[in-house]
Amino acid sequence: MSTLKTIFMGAWLCLALQANAQTDKATTAKIVEAKNYTFVATSATPMNAQDISRVMSKMPGAMQGGTINLNETYYQLKVTADSIVSFLPYYGRAFNASMNQTEGGVKFNSKKFEYKTTKGKKSGWNITVNTKDTNEGYRFSLSISESGYATLSLNSNNKQSITYNGYLMENKDETK
Repeated sequence: MSTLKTIFMGAWLCLALQANAQTDKATTAKIVEAKNYTFVATSATPMNAQDISRVMSKMPGAMQGGTINLNETYYQLKVTADSIVSFLPYYGRAFNASMNQTEGGVKFNSKKFEYKTTKGKKSGWNITVNTKDTNEGYRFSLSISESGYATLSLNSNNKQSITYNGYLMENKDETK
């Protein structure tokens, strides 16, 4: 009986995660074309993964490898036609650190940016964005699959590169 419960719970969990973590092809195409989506980060891979692994291995519940799992409901990059809002963690070396403790990570709200979308070679989209009104001049490229999974590569004038993996979701209509 407990084996049956375990199998049932495992199957339910897999279905629940899969239903939450992806969009269908039509929805993905619609939100990418409309520039109305949120990238939800599920993991981060810093450029200096070896240094991060060395530090993380000394912490309780140590993780090995260069990938850091993130809380899905917290770290996001919201894209709309007129703005980009980022709230992402940063792991790596910053060349100019802020004196304000609340300014860590990759946090910005940009209204002036270059946004370029190209169709992927086989499927999906490749999007490049250069911010013009942020302190660090962020440049990122977002590779999106038809099913809504995405990889975000971030470059900055003041920080080493970092890559985030995650998925897209449609922005909620906030006028209601």
